[in-house]
Amino acid sequence: MLVALATHSFSKHAKPLSMIVLGIDGMDPGFVQAHWNDLPNLNRLHTHGSFSKLGTTDPPQSPVAWASFSTGLTLDQHGIYDFVERDPSTLQLFSSFGQATRPSLRLPLGPYQIFLRPGHIVSYRRGLTFWQLLAAHGIPVTVIKMPGNYPPLTAGHELAGMGTPDLRGTLGTFTLYTDDPDETNRSVDGGEIHKVSVENGRTRLTVIGPPNPFRKDGRSETIEIIADIDPERPLIRLQVGDQNVILKQGEWSDWLELDFNLLAHIETARGIVRVFARQLHPNLQLYVSPVNVDPFEPALPIAQPLSWSRMIGRQIGPFFTLGIPEDTAALRNGVLNVAQFREQARLALDGEERLLDYSPKNFESGLLFYYFSSVDQNSHVFWGKDPDALLAVYQAIDKQVGKVIQTFPSAELIILSDHGFSSFTRAVQLNTWLYENGFLALKGLPGNDVTLKDADWANTQAYAIGLNAVYLNLAGREKCGIVQRGARALSVANAIRAKLLQLQDPVTGKAVIDSVAFTHPSPESAQTAPDLIINYAPGYRASWQTALGGIPDAVITDNEDEWAGDHCIDPAAVPGVFFTNRVLKRRNPTLEDVTATILHEYGVTRRAAMPGKSLY
Repeated sequence: MLVALATHSFSKHAKPLSMIVLGIDGMDPGFVQAHWNDLPNLNRLHTHGSFSKLGTTDPPQSPVAWASFSTGLTLDQHGIYDFVERDPSTLQLFSSFGQATRPSLRLPLGPYQIFLRPGHIVSYRRGLTFWQLLAAHGIPVTVIKMPGNYPPLTAGHELAGMGTPDLRGTLGTFTLYTDDPDETNRSVDGGEIHKVSVENGRTRLTVIGPPNPFRKDGRSETIEIIADIDPERPLIRLQVGDQNVILKQGEWSDWLELDFNLLAHIETARGIVRVFARQLHPNLQLYVSPVNVDPFEPALPIAQPLSWSRMIGRQIGPFFTLGIPEDTAALRNGVLNVAQFREQARLALDGEERLLDYSPKNFESGLLFYYFSSVDQNSHVFWGKDPDALLAVYQAIDKQVGKVIQTFPSAELIILSDHGFSSFTRAVQLNTWLYENGFLALKGLPGNDVTLKDADWANTQAYAIGLNAVYLNLAGREKCGIVQRGARALSVANAIRAKLLQLQDPVTGKAVIDSVAFTHPSPESAQTAPDLIINYAPGYRASWQTALGGIPDAVITDNEDEWAGDHCIDPAAVPGVFFTNRVLKRRNPTLEDVTATILHEYGVTRRAAMPGKSLY
């Protein structure tokens, strides 16, 4: 049967179908339409093919939307609802992309241990992906940087995307090394500040690497970079292993290799970093990027087959493997200024361009998917503040689109984004609102250091975690749940919904919430799914504190963060884009429709649960 279907999918074309799908995270239809003359290749598709707004998911978050595109399923079916989710029995937060399980069957050897059964990485996304279905029908597939595809599936050639951790196991932890007398060792959102001492122009930078699975204490291994600062000129020399690099102040290094010893002379884990000499005099400020997995010697499963990242590296050199390479966290914490972030984002985009140049080299038929993160990450910073800077990124992507069209003029081309963009001017402290309206009880009063650990659960009916989610404190689901399922839970949810829709900004008088949606999770998602999805009006978004369960003392505050644009709002306000060199026969497409279209083009039968319909 599989052979027959594969034959059918190829026989209806004069030659095997070649399809290229470009996923451009965050590309906004309104921005594109306002700049047709500046985007000639997208405009050509608009004129000679098809262009449309693309309906996104509710909520319009990247992990949710890309999971729907990957599987053709709704969020209630694939089970991804937010960037951040929680364990209802402990309220421990976790990334919705997945987590690593610990190895078992331990053989102790002094301070070390050998595991006889290795751990593995669990993805929380459910459902077969469209490229798994294609591969099962004998269709060649290449999937580059699909968000949520970590670890890569065993279907064709794949390189992991958003959700791929750094070597420390985080989603990206930068380090700033400084001898500023006013600084201290401290953690900040997305990074760490390390205080160093400089003696006779020399200091040693301790770079933290992976937790050592062979040690009983599980401590993280480290490596030192020796830094020598020129006493008169703005120069610094970095030494690690047999590598020597000289940087000027304001200059970025190429990739440096770091070998972390796990078992002496037996096992190492290699990472790669880029260093930025932010300031050398009068005080040192040295930025070191998150420790990316080295594609030449991958210590984590970033490719399928695992050796494929090494083959790519031989062609294009070292490249970012972290799921999101643009370091917006360093910008938000003042470790990089806007100009420095823009340069770092340019380096990330350069890596994406080199990777795209390599990807089609052996591509003749089947499907190639390629993902760009640059529009999304730059939009978070420049939306509504610097349209020229953002347009330059759009133009760089447009140039890549032109290269694809020129290289594969007969290939079927689809370009899509998962969502668009809007401004983020006012932050909503949703847990504070729940407290003020009697749905969340505290042992004390709200404040900047107050979180859900301070909740009085015996009197709490609901709480917020993540960027769009509200959870009822359900009996039998939450550890200290008090809200009974059924009519009582529905009554509480409806009360929250009704009051939220009445919420007005006391400064602007505007409605803060456009709509509130109820979830209908599958039995597999019932424990972790939120009960309500909050769709903010344009200009508003859940605060960063809300995402992590914080409860400050004000409900609505100005967003003074460098993160000026966002999309975690009413999905009707932030549709994505859809381009193709074919003629559309249906209007108002959705992400799930694109998935259905891809499968339809190859003659692969979709599963009954998939809601989308072909657009051709």
